Amino acid sequence: MFGAAIPEMFLAVAGMMLLIFGVLRGNDGTRAVCWGTIGAFIVTALFLTGLDWDRALAFDGMFVSDRFAIFAKFLILAGLSGALAISVRYLYQERMARFEYPVLVLFAGLGMMLMVSANNMLSLYVALELQSLSLYVLAAFRRDHARAAEAGIKYFVLGALASGMLLFGISLIYGYTGSLSFDTIAATLGEANASEGGITAGAIVGMVFVLVGLAFKVSAVPFHMWTPDVYEGAPTPVTALFAIVPKIAAMALLTRLLFGPFGAMMPDWQQIIWILSAASMVVGAVAGLAQNNIKRLLAYSSIGNMGYVLLGLLAGTEEGVAAVLFYLAIYMVMTLGVFAIVLVMRRDDVAVETINDLAGLSRYKPALAYAMALLLFSMSGIPPLAGFFGKFLVFKAAVASGFYVLAVLGVVASVVAAFYYLRLIKVMFFDEAADPFDGDIGATKRLVLTVCVALVVGFVLMPDTLVETTRAAASALFGQAL
Repeated sequence: MFGAAIPEMFLAVAGMMLLIFGVLRGNDGTRAVCWGTIGAFIVTALFLTGLDWDRALAFDGMFVSDRFAIFAKFLILAGLSGALAISVRYLYQERMARFEYPVLVLFAGLGMMLMVSANNMLSLYVALELQSLSLYVLAAFRRDHARAAEAGIKYFVLGALASGMLLFGISLIYGYTGSLSFDTIAATLGEANASEGGITAGAIVGMVFVLVGLAFKVSAVPFHMWTPDVYEGAPTPVTALFAIVPKIAAMALLTRLLFGPFGAMMPDWQQIIWILSAASMVVGAVAGLAQNNIKRLLAYSSIGNMGYVLLGLLAGTEEGVAAVLFYLAIYMVMTLGVFAIVLVMRRDDVAVETINDLAGLSRYKPALAYAMALLLFSMSGIPPLAGFFGKFLVFKAAVASGFYVLAVLGVVASVVAAFYYLRLIKVMFFDEAADPFDGDIGATKRLVLTVCVALVVGFVLMPDTLVETTRAAASALFGQAL
């Protein structure tokens, strides 16, 4: 009965033990709790490999485990481990090394894993709030910093608004279907769609509010307004975490909802996703041009990237869902690598964040500059780097489903966005050199950065492995929905 949820149960117990350890040792044990948390993520991933990857239910059908969920969980665990690994040194440099930080990351990760396995509106909401409450605290983790406090409050207020909309939508769905179970909702809406009367307007309104609530979580335009401010105000390790992992969990949850309980309403939700995707791609590309703070720039970059991911969802096919998973995996690697470099940007032991601070990086730290350039070229979608394949697959899926206009808009937005990526490269290699960054970048960041760059550059040599894995994960979801 609980077998499918053993990884989550282990992670919850590990979190409790690390919390007790942290309380007993105080902040002196922060480093140990950080690496203990990463160890817990690795062990959880090992538990995942031991599961039966076919569909299995737990907790009276409120929790589902299948290839789609397990693939998403591997991405989440990898992203959490990478984001935490590159943060440890920064926590000490900024004198914010408190044992609560890794514990909060762990419980946020637990919420994310439960989100992608939710099979009931109630478990969906509880998992989403477990993640969100942890992230609200992390955004304001630096209590003595005004911008961090502002970011935390802003994130909390807008997050609460999104939760309210989500709950209202869930209540409408419950009112019109009589159930919170994904399977029952899918069956009820499917029967209604096949009947003469069709699906009621109330159920459609409920679905719209649920999608609005989740659009906040993935920073889709016009529900993106919190993203640049929170990214800029939050401590940089928290920004890295926000940019890398929660969007993967929210997008996986959105995918399961659209092709599961809302599968019969595809023509309705495709109209909404079309607008969200187009607006996100355009705003992410255009607004990023005016940014001088690199964290705000990456915020708009993430908004644009979510637009491309939504383009894959819009296709409404197994190929589109596979493209979504593929894009999320590549996006995670590229973003992790870029933030590993952003965390290195320090002068006189003070973190710097503007694009101009990168001036002359190629002169003082050429390896770092070339690594950053490769990651940015990949984000721009320049072949043969991994980012090109991600965009190619989502555009291909959209064109195959007949969304030619949006695919063309996506290509244009990608070209516009390439300008601000290339601007960063121009600053690093051609602008007059600023003062060099402080000392060594640290063994952990060097390792993470090397792995990220190797994956981005070497992906072209073995693309089939990830492509086939994402297809298998997507087919599991469609086997359930169709």
